[in-house]
Amino acid sequence: MTLRFDKLGVVIAAIVAYAAFAAPFATFRANRIVPGQARPVLEALPPTLDMLLLAIVIVGGVIALLRTPLIFRLAASVVALAALAMLIGISGSFLTPAGNTFARVAPASGFWLLIFAFTLLLADVLTRLDLSPLARVGVLAGAALAIGALLVSGSWDSLSILKEYASRADSFWAEGSKHITLALGSLAVAVVAGIPLGILCHRVEPLRAGVLNVLNIIQTIPSIALFGLLIAPLGWVASHVPGAAAVGIRGIGTAPAFVALFLYSLLPVVANTVVGLAGVPRAANDAARGMGMTDRQRLFDVEFPLAFPVILTGIRIVLVQNIGLATIAALIGGGGFGVFVFQGVGQTAMDLVLLGALPTVALAFAAAIILDAVIEMTSTSRRAEPA
Repeated sequence: MTLRFDKLGVVIAAIVAYAAFAAPFATFRANRIVPGQARPVLEALPPTLDMLLLAIVIVGGVIALLRTPLIFRLAASVVALAALAMLIGISGSFLTPAGNTFARVAPASGFWLLIFAFTLLLADVLTRLDLSPLARVGVLAGAALAIGALLVSGSWDSLSILKEYASRADSFWAEGSKHITLALGSLAVAVVAGIPLGILCHRVEPLRAGVLNVLNIIQTIPSIALFGLLIAPLGWVASHVPGAAAVGIRGIGTAPAFVALFLYSLLPVVANTVVGLAGVPRAANDAARGMGMTDRQRLFDVEFPLAFPVILTGIRIVLVQNIGLATIAALIGGGGFGVFVFQGVGQTAMDLVLLGALPTVALAFAAAIILDAVIEMTSTSRRAEPA
């Protein structure tokens, strides 16, 4: 019998082999800022559990390597990810000396590589299964519930990132609220302003090139530079316009961050609105015109519904983009998860950096999956309507 290898599985198996046997599984530090001591799997976990984890990842790697049925690959990825999630918490408790509140245990490169490898395997399986949009959202919800259960159970409390969170719990949620407000608020304003502007650009062709060129220029300005450029004009507005400072407009803080994110959001919304409307079949417009519809009726009853999936794609781009860019707002006092990122960089505390970076990545990932599902459902319903 000839063994057949999966191309992606070869890469996954190589990553698993390196991560399990050559890379450290956890890092122990005497306190939060001193250099860490790398610990491999056999030293980072209690006896029997270390061998159990190695057995799970080896079997998972072999299943990924060979062309096995999808159900086996799904089971291998889920079991491996669950084992890694539970055992990293046990590693934290195992490596931390009893009664020591200064020691820090963090996942090392081997752990993250194993997470990456089996997440890649899981994503490949889910892609091959061709799940419906609602099923993909359900998988996301299940993963979120599992992670939430581990956090609530206290299984990860011995890990350094959770110790950083414990000392900053109130500020974490306050900054998280600011981060979401910046990302969603700037998106909402961009949608309100950008869709009518996109419709206008579609209808008035001489206006289109000028508007899109200006928005393209704004998009090319580096985010930190744009935040800085807005400090002076907004500071002037706060000083000279009555009531401006009272509503929160000032040279630093939330206002310049919000304006910058709004400006970055305009191009995808306007451009996708123009592209979506331009892609409406001429036959649909001709049929609507033949039925006696006015321009307004054709726009809202025919053109806009057909263009909506494309417009929604632009909104998805903006939301994911803004969640990431809102991190930079901390540099000008705008708050958000970037506060922890830059505090961690300044203190050489990687766990504090992760406290800000991981929620940002998780929010962007969840937003992308949810909006992708909405776009697919919307596109499917539009295609089904004529039939």
